[in-house]
Amino acid sequence: MLGVSRDGDVVTIELQREERRNALNLDLVVQLREALLQATHNARVIVITGRGSVFSAGADLDGVYSAEFLDALLEMLHEIEAMPMPVIAALNGPALGAGVQLAMAADLRVMAPDSYLAIPAAKLGISVDRWTTRRLASLLGGGPARTVLLGAEPISAADAYTFGFANRLGTAADAQTWAKSVAELAPLSLRHLKLELNDDGTRGPSPKEQQSALEAAWNSEDAEEGRQARKEKRSPKFVGR
Repeated sequence: MLGVSRDGDVVTIELQREERRNALNLDLVVQLREALLQATHNARVIVITGRGSVFSAGADLDGVYSAEFLDALLEMLHEIEAMPMPVIAALNGPALGAGVQLAMAADLRVMAPDSYLAIPAAKLGISVDRWTTRRLASLLGGGPARTVLLGAEPISAADAYTFGFANRLGTAADAQTWAKSVAELAPLSLRHLKLELNDDGTRGPSPKEQQSALEAAWNSEDAEEGRQARKEKRSPKFVGR
């Protein structure tokens, strides 16, 4: 489900679950975290990309409601934040839900021109945590972030670049070429700058009201309805409880 290759000081980690559009399940999240930790020993820059036409379709339907999966996902995302070297997400195609979270955890983003990002949580009757909402607003901008979360609408690569979410438009190969250039920079400087840039208020604890609202969404009848509707390929009928 995962491929790892090295070119000089650049390690590329490729999601290889193409039959599931590179959707993240518990096994893939654990493998990705282990690959990232291993890469810290011999890489100056890490590139994360996907095989096929999709970067990641998000969390696998069978695992999205699992507390174990959610804990492992957040642990892996924070691991990327804490790594001493830059991580570049090369979005070879669409990124949805947890795929967007993976891209946001990275330090730089290169998006294929025909790619897009979307977080359809409100279409599933669930929600996302404080880190996700704050980081999305920080990277994409408050207005576009509201479009993605409250409107459940996608953002194209071109708009993502205009808003500042994407640092460059291009292919995974373009991201790898950029990574080689970044790898030539002073690693201690990059480590400090990464720490400063990631100190954006996204890791603080949620107020009780926010945490209660998040848990209410995940434990709701609407969440169950969203899951069933997705399985049955129909529009959900939410009732607000």
